Amino acid sequence: MLETGIKAPDFTLPDQNGQPHSLKDYLGKKVILYFYPKDSTAGCTKQACGFAERYPQITEKGAVILGVSKDSVASHKKFEEKYGLPFTILSDPDKTVLQLYDVWKEKTLYGKKSMGVVRTTYLIDENGIIISAKDKVKAAEDPENTLQML
Repeated sequence: MLETGIKAPDFTLPDQNGQPHSLKDYLGKKVILYFYPKDSTAGCTKQACGFAERYPQITEKGAVILGVSKDSVASHKKFEEKYGLPFTILSDPDKTVLQLYDVWKEKTLYGKKSMGVVRTTYLIDENGIIISAKDKVKAAEDPENTLQML
């Protein structure tokens, strides 16, 4: 996981509509940058819907939400439409940004080791500095906890 107090690495990834987004595009706003394993799974849906429910309060506080997973643009589009997600979801199938933000790690599930995304949320300030970094967050609790930090 990246340390707090450092400049968040810039990147450019396509959103659920295939449009490119760079982190530097959001300078001047707080950014909730959250990494999740897979679209439309139970935990990831809880987390995304939690952020969607709190979207008005988050935007009132001058923040934007960027979700990132290795799923395709098409998968993200279905996820967004199915759950009415009002924020940007970025596709990183090459795992470039997942590795850059140190969230692509070995995980163990039922004794089996595999590589995957460790659910992680970064809060980045208006100047692009990481002010909070939380890994292994609980999907259902993360949106409210993140809102409280804004």
